[in-house]
Amino acid sequence: MAERSLAVIILAAGQGTRMKSSLPKVLHRIGGRSLIAHVLDSASGLAPTNVIAVVRHDRDRVAEAIVEHAPETVIVDQDDVPGTGRAVEQALNALPETFEGSVVVLSGDVPLIDAPTLERLLRGHLDGGRAMTMLSAIYDNPTGLGRILRDQSGAVTGIVEEKDASEAERRITEINGGVYVFARRALQEALALIDTNNAQGEKYLTDAASRILSSGGAVEAVATEDPWIIAGVNDRSQLAAAGRELNARIVREHQRGGVTIQDPETTWIDADVSIEPDVEVLPGTFLHGATSIASGAVVGPDTTLVDCEVGEDARIRRSEATLAVFGARVDVGPFAYIRPGTELGEDGKIGAYVETKNAKIGNGSKVPHLSYVGDATIGTGTNVGAGTIFANYDGVNKHHAVVGNEVRIGSKNVLIAPVTIEDGTYTAAGTVVRKDVPAGSLALNVAPQRNLEGWVAENRPGTSTAQAAQQSKTAREHGEQPGMENQH
Repeated sequence: MAERSLAVIILAAGQGTRMKSSLPKVLHRIGGRSLIAHVLDSASGLAPTNVIAVVRHDRDRVAEAIVEHAPETVIVDQDDVPGTGRAVEQALNALPETFEGSVVVLSGDVPLIDAPTLERLLRGHLDGGRAMTMLSAIYDNPTGLGRILRDQSGAVTGIVEEKDASEAERRITEINGGVYVFARRALQEALALIDTNNAQGEKYLTDAASRILSSGGAVEAVATEDPWIIAGVNDRSQLAAAGRELNARIVREHQRGGVTIQDPETTWIDADVSIEPDVEVLPGTFLHGATSIASGAVVGPDTTLVDCEVGEDARIRRSEATLAVFGARVDVGPFAYIRPGTELGEDGKIGAYVETKNAKIGNGSKVPHLSYVGDATIGTGTNVGAGTIFANYDGVNKHHAVVGNEVRIGSKNVLIAPVTIEDGTYTAAGTVVRKDVPAGSLALNVAPQRNLEGWVAENRPGTSTAQAAQQSKTAREHGEQPGMENQH
């Protein structure tokens, strides 16, 4: 237990001016989570005894987001002394004085760092009995990054920031990844010796390497073969690049788990989405939030699901849905707009150009096309005809409509809520349902049709319709079939 006594410090105090945003840098999102949420999740994978986040810029907003995602995190405010070394120094002061374990230091803007990488780094640190271990990488173009300094034997001698580096040091291609493991006491003693005498006037955490070495501690840099693991996000371009890389990794993970994804380049899947084997995801599909998809379902093309549950063998195409539940074997789309609170039962259908909201639609029921269903409960085996509107809003309040089992709603109906249509009922085409309909009834309110003969000639003289009407009238007067003259 003493060996794995572990604290994680996450640096999240920076302003992130290159993002040019009113939103703090670490709260920008990729893969459905903020940058710092990804880091917090990776830290959690190490099962640390303490997690500390250091904040400063837009302090309350960042702290609130951190605690909301990881309530056990301790928030520490960085003071006016600039630099990562000072931030870590203040975080160490939040640890119990009796804590003698290892300290992992992460940056809140490095979202692709993962728990397995950190676990390997920590294990190597402990097995090697080191005072400091860091991740590094080999970059063809290391411009802007700190360099790992080594002697002729290959031993680490320190870290130099680019602004303080000599020309020879700038030609070094091994860069500092900004991910560290320290022995707590060695780190605390080193930080006490670091000053701000450098090009940026900051207290560098990287200076801890030379201080630890000078006191006889062991320091090592371990190069990763995956540079994305340590890639930081400093502007919108890097944010998009990290998002693409994360998405590619998520897509590959699902593919390896038995999911068919036809076009990874146009498929975007958030980190919290769950997909069972034998699901097929077609091009242009976006799966967000906590969406879950059961085996055998086919989603897409051109479909967006946000926080939805999709049952086995469901089919959803060219549609958009949020906070909806789809039962097994449902058929949705194309061009359906499914709003929060929709539940479609097994074997149900929501068809083309249908919008639903707060609608519970029972097993085997169908809303095939051109309808709006809002604030409604529909039983099993019911069919809603084309062009039907559930009129649920009176200008002040929303009202609920109830449609029973095995009901046949005619085309172009308007159901004025609150209203109940009981089981086994029919409504005629064009009906406006204003009052409850008893079971087994036919509801209709069609007025007698009137034909005003001669209206076109009187009101639209000289038009093509008037001409066609006159030709038809003349044909009838001669005993010919109207319109027959156009057949010859």
